[in-house]
Amino acid sequence: MQALAFWKTVTMDHSNLLESLIELLKKHEIQFCVIGGQAVNAYAEPLVSLDLDLAVTVDQLSKVELLLEKHFVLKRFPHSLNVTIPKSDLRVQIRTDERYGSFPERASMRSVLGMELPVARVEDVLQGKVWAALDTERRGSKRQKDLADIARILENYPQYRSQVPQEILKRLLD
Repeated sequence: MQALAFWKTVTMDHSNLLESLIELLKKHEIQFCVIGGQAVNAYAEPLVSLDLDLAVTVDQLSKVELLLEKHFVLKRFPHSLNVTIPKSDLRVQIRTDERYGSFPERASMRSVLGMELPVARVEDVLQGKVWAALDTERRGSKRQKDLADIARILENYPQYRSQVPQEILKRLLD
């Protein structure tokens, strides 16, 4: 089974949320990139997730919000816009934290879920995972997944170990 078909089966994405969202962003020339766990999957052995995290350039955030609310179910949270659609368990989160705003400018095309998508460079993905792992407001289970993603990146890119704070390195299993 191809990666996209498998992921669509897992996420029960019968409404083609993924394809519709990506097409809409491209049509309106929104500069975006994949971040989070799916970006880690582009650089390491993939793991299954129902989530797709995206970053957009800071100057396009308000345009993205207006565009998405016309086409999808949109919920605003302090640091994200969550995009859903009926008949799909896919969870798309657009990060609104300005720290992610420059990631799309440095992104490159990589295979994600069987699609060629712009993905944040590995250093940026790692930085986002470090921010997430240090965020004490995130659920503990989410921070544990962030630690696992950091470990997955470092296994493939050990040269970036110095970018990870000691407090996180101490929590990783070698």
